[in-house]
Amino acid sequence: MTDVVMAQALDGEDLGWQERALCAQTDPEAFFPEKGGSTREAKKVCRSCEVRAECLEYALEHDERFGIWGGLSERERRRIKRQAV
Repeated sequence: MTDVVMAQALDGEDLGWQERALCAQTDPEAFFPEKGGSTREAKKVCRSCEVRAECLEYALEHDERFGIWGGLSERERRRIKRQAV
């Protein structure tokens, strides 16, 4: 059991959605581009992913600071969090 899976099990968090995520079958570098790099390909994958909402919810709850999650960049997720306050 990996450290991440172990931590999730201890938290009682169900992350089965991650196994169905299209990004799990795609080059991870597309979802974590270099600063100034394109996010177009990652967002394209996210648009057709069945677990996009769960992914975005996870990123917002866990304050993910890097990468594309649920089809949004870190900057876009920060904007959502500011608007929710």
